Amino acid sequence: MWKYYALLSALFAALTAIFAKIGVKDINSDLATAIRTSIILIITWGIVLFGSHLGEIKDISRHTWVFLILSGIATGLSWLFYFKALQSGEVSRVAPIDKLSVVITIFLSFFLLKEPVSLKVIIGALLITGGSVIMLIK
Repeated sequence: MWKYYALLSALFAALTAIFAKIGVKDINSDLATAIRTSIILIITWGIVLFGSHLGEIKDISRHTWVFLILSGIATGLSWLFYFKALQSGEVSRVAPIDKLSVVITIFLSFFLLKEPVSLKVIIGALLITGGSVIMLIK
């Protein structure tokens, strides 16, 4: 099932890039990010409320809170820089470079989470890196 969710994530990430490029055309990218984040906030809290998950907040450990907060900070910074890049760059070049996050994630998951890395994963990461480097060349 996770593969379907990952494919849907990729589809919506692609749409995000296209819609964001159009959306940041005439406004400050920080303001655009704030508007986008507000929409996400409304949608996700709506899902929590309608899914009756609000009561689960009291069960969240301090450890989990710390890492969710750090994840939120990292996400916010990622979005701010992504929108700044989209505002002045071509979406067809910005998005693939942004996907270097996949390679960085693989690297960090190996060292920090001790996840196994296969030859297939290494080759895939190298291909992503190569594609991103090609996109950097004018």
